[in-house]
Amino acid sequence: MPVSLPDELRAVVRDYLAGRPAASWQEFARDVGVAGLLVPEEYGGAGCGPAEMAAVAEELGRVLSPHPFLQSAVMAVEAAIACGAAHLLPALAEGAATATVVLPEDGDLRLEGELLTGVVPYALEGELVLVYVDELLVEAVPTRREPHPTMDESRPLARLIFESVPVRRLGDGSSQARVRDLGIAALAAEQVGGAQRCLEMAVEHAKGRRQFGRPIGSFQAIKHKLADVLLLVESARSAAGAAARDGVFAAIAGSYCTEAYLAAAGENIQVHGGIGVTWEHPAHRYLKRATSDAQLFCPPQTHRARLAERIFGNGGARPATHRR
Repeated sequence: MPVSLPDELRAVVRDYLAGRPAASWQEFARDVGVAGLLVPEEYGGAGCGPAEMAAVAEELGRVLSPHPFLQSAVMAVEAAIACGAAHLLPALAEGAATATVVLPEDGDLRLEGELLTGVVPYALEGELVLVYVDELLVEAVPTRREPHPTMDESRPLARLIFESVPVRRLGDGSSQARVRDLGIAALAAEQVGGAQRCLEMAVEHAKGRRQFGRPIGSFQAIKHKLADVLLLVESARSAAGAAARDGVFAAIAGSYCTEAYLAAAGENIQVHGGIGVTWEHPAHRYLKRATSDAQLFCPPQTHRARLAERIFGNGGARPATHRR
């Protein structure tokens, strides 16, 4: 059976991250081409699609990579393509520049003429700041950036402050829903990668750790935990794959993958026992990433409310005939 391009890319990225865990974003972009994965070939990119994006995101989530793939190579590239800001694409594809995207719900911003004012409490790291405001996509340089001391140090966040700063209009903002859903899909794939790694760590520990003369993995309670996590991971992978193919499923993936990752990270610690809560063991880092991911776009409850509104209408309320 021939190997698909996403699988080949997954293997390349995994090998690269294992061999060069400290590589910079520029080196990663140069050696593997991940920064330009979604950039059309005429602008120096690979011209790949959502399946390849999901494969890379999953591998990055597996190792808790701090690289700005989500915000720069996915969301910013999609925003630039959608609004016709092609001049941004070559630098993004090369990794020579990184970018972050601010959605309307991310902050309290107002555009007065050509001046942007307001605050974005939490923004992903990026040199260029692309802002959706007043049905437009603009580029603006913050007056100040205030880094947050975050629980999850693998994904830096900053507070962006704009004090009547001039903007560069890039195009209309009609793509914001697509950019948001693509970001949610990429995050869901990252969450699958992290959850898969938690499962692998738990299984490895359960095979090697012995109590009462036998591996703890032979105890029924541990078997049940691991089987439940396996079901969560595989279901999350299906949800993330569907979201990558069609943004309609983004709310499902945003809700399910978030909770699956939280559960997998928590059970990984439970299986490890005392060592799982120590600073030296990596288990706590996955729980921190899972917890911060749960708030990155919005919590699972908000994703479900979006889904309910899409399905049932009436502000997400079920029709009266379905109420008990």
